[in-house]
Amino acid sequence: MSFNNDKAISKDRLRFTKNKLSADLILLAIAANALYFVSIYSSDVGSYYYRLFIGGSIVYNLVFMLVAFLSSEGIKNYKLSYACTSVLLGIMQICRIFYLPMKAHKASNPVAEAKQSVVMASGQFTYVTVCLLVSAAMLICAGVIGVLKTTTLNGYLAELEKQGQEGTDDE
Repeated sequence: MSFNNDKAISKDRLRFTKNKLSADLILLAIAANALYFVSIYSSDVGSYYYRLFIGGSIVYNLVFMLVAFLSSEGIKNYKLSYACTSVLLGIMQICRIFYLPMKAHKASNPVAEAKQSVVMASGQFTYVTVCLLVSAAMLICAGVIGVLKTTTLNGYLAELEKQGQEGTDDE
């Protein structure tokens, strides 16, 4: 009996608390993404990064951070759409590995007197890949936690509403 009571209390508690865990995970994902782009944009490898696609990457980073922050605020208030957006952002972070980091890691360095033969050395490639994977994992975890908590809360609220309607029918 105590187990069911604890379960009911934890469901009821969702009505009065924010989903802070998911929101904080998304903020940490934004920080991991910031570490990624600082590493990329601070690289000095000639003119390789001075192309149109790096402009697109900068715009994507700005949009990513804005949408991720918006998701952290929405998921905090148990909005299911923001939890799904968080998972989608996580998947997109994984896909990003194959765009800029992978291409730069395979491209030869345009600077003739450079110390490294590729644009992105293995150490930096590993670092930015880990940053993107950490960001993706946090976003996906935040989204899954958000979906679970939101569906639990919505089910509990529907149950309370149903009980409330049954109580008024008896009168």
